[in-house]
Amino acid sequence: MTIRSLIWATPCCIAAWVGLLMAVSLLSDDAPAYLVLFPSAALMNALPEDAALIDATAHSVTLSSSQPGFARSLIANGAWIVLPSGLRGCAPSGEALQAAL
Repeated sequence: MTIRSLIWATPCCIAAWVGLLMAVSLLSDDAPAYLVLFPSAALMNALPEDAALIDATAHSVTLSSSQPGFARSLIANGAWIVLPSGLRGCAPSGEALQAAL
């Protein structure tokens, strides 16, 4: 029973985490870049001129732009999964810890 629960809980937790990150992408412009999973050729052809391609693999691209609402424009142009990239998170940086000591 416990193993069966873990088998179902793991993908649900991953899906919830990805959903939360997608919501952060759409509701906030604070991310310096965005990771697009499984980008289509149509999306890559419809990128704004000020979009910068930071990294690309066979299954993802990382893009940056100074345009407000960039994540929403990626979704509108056909991106299925847009996640924030480059956010520092809530842990203090090493420099902040050094200053506190």
